[in-house]
Amino acid sequence: MKKPNLFPLSKIVLLLIVGISWNCTSPKTEETQSEEKENIQFKVNIKEVAIKDQKAKVFQLSNGNGMEVELLSFGGIISKLKVPDKDGNVENIALGYENPADYDTNQYFLGASVGRYANRIAKGKFELDGESYQLATNNGANHLHGGPMGFNRKFFDAEYIEGDHSMKVKMTYVSPDGEEGYPGNLETTITFELTHDNKLLIEYTAETDKPTIVNLTHHGYFNLSGMQEDVLNHELTLSADRYTPVDQSLIPTGELAPVSGTPFDFREPQTIGARIADVPGGYDHNYVVKDKADGELTKMATLYHPASGRHMELYSDAPGVQFYSGNFLDGKLTTDGHTYSKHMGMCLEPQHFPNSPNEPSFPSPRLDPGEKYRHRIQYHFGVK
Repeated sequence: MKKPNLFPLSKIVLLLIVGISWNCTSPKTEETQSEEKENIQFKVNIKEVAIKDQKAKVFQLSNGNGMEVELLSFGGIISKLKVPDKDGNVENIALGYENPADYDTNQYFLGASVGRYANRIAKGKFELDGESYQLATNNGANHLHGGPMGFNRKFFDAEYIEGDHSMKVKMTYVSPDGEEGYPGNLETTITFELTHDNKLLIEYTAETDKPTIVNLTHHGYFNLSGMQEDVLNHELTLSADRYTPVDQSLIPTGELAPVSGTPFDFREPQTIGARIADVPGGYDHNYVVKDKADGELTKMATLYHPASGRHMELYSDAPGVQFYSGNFLDGKLTTDGHTYSKHMGMCLEPQHFPNSPNEPSFPSPRLDPGEKYRHRIQYHFGVK
C-alpha cells in the first residue's frame, strides 16, 4: 500500500515561524489604530466665566491617564494642574485662585502667560535702531512681566482641538502698536497640548510689523506635594553652570557667574531649602542654560518630591530659566483650604535673560518683521 505524501514537519515549523514573524512586524491597520484611540479616554468640558464684565472660556481637559489641566482664555492661564502621586492619588500641583474673576488682579502672576517681555527691564527703558522706548513700570522703577496690563490680563480668542493622542487649546491675541510702550503690532499664538502620556506642551509664536522685543513664558507656581507642605523639601536639579547675579532691585549686573562653590549650584539634586538662607531674599535668579536661543529643546530642570513620588522634567528651547522660590507669597491668599505663604510654590520660567535689551552680551530678544518668534516649553510628569 502506498504511503500518503505527508508534508515534512520541518517545513510546517518553518511556516509557523515565518507566519508569527510577519504578524509581529506588520503595520497597524486603520481598525487597530482606531481601537488604540478609543482606549485613550479624553474628556473636555468648556464653559464660560465672567471676568471684568466680559466672558472668558474655561477649558477642563482630562487625558484618561490621571492628568487634568484647566486653562483660562483670560491671561493664557493654567489655573489647575492635577497629576497622580506614586499611590495613584490625584491632586492639584499648581497654585491658583479659587474664583476665576480674581485673576484680574493676580499680583503674583499665578499660572499666567507673561509678555510681551517676561521678567524685568531696568527702568522700563531700551533702545532699538537708535530710537528710545519707555515701557510702563510696575515693579518699583522697573518693568516686570509686560507691565501692569500685560498678557496675563488680556482676553485671548481660544479654540479646542483634539488629535489622536493629545488634546490642544489654541489661543490668539493681537497686541497693538504702543501697548504698554512696546513698538509694533504683535500677533501672538499660544498652543497648550496635553498628551496621553502625561506631558504638558506649550508653544508660543509671534510676528510683528515693526522691530520689537519679545520674551514670552509660562509663570506657573508648582508644588508637587499638592500644597500639603511648602517646596523647601523638593529636590531640584538645574542644567546650568552659570547664572546672572542681580542688584538689589533684581536687575542682572551683566555678569555671567559660575555656580560652582555657591548656593546657586543645582547641577546635582539639592533640596530647595538646603542653602536658601545663604541667598538674601531667596532664589529669584536667571540660570544660563545656553549662550543663545538655538531652537533645540534642552532638558533644563528636574523637580522631585520624595514623599509623594511626583517627578517633573522641564524642557525648553530658550537660553535661560528663572528659578523663583516663591519669596513674595505673603499668606494673603487661600485657595481650596491651602494658604499661600512664603515658599508654598516655586517657579521655573524658561526665558531670554532679564534686561536683555540693555545687555549686548546677553542673547538678543529682538524680533523683526518677516521673522517668527517661537518658544517651546514641555513639562513631563511621572512618579518614582
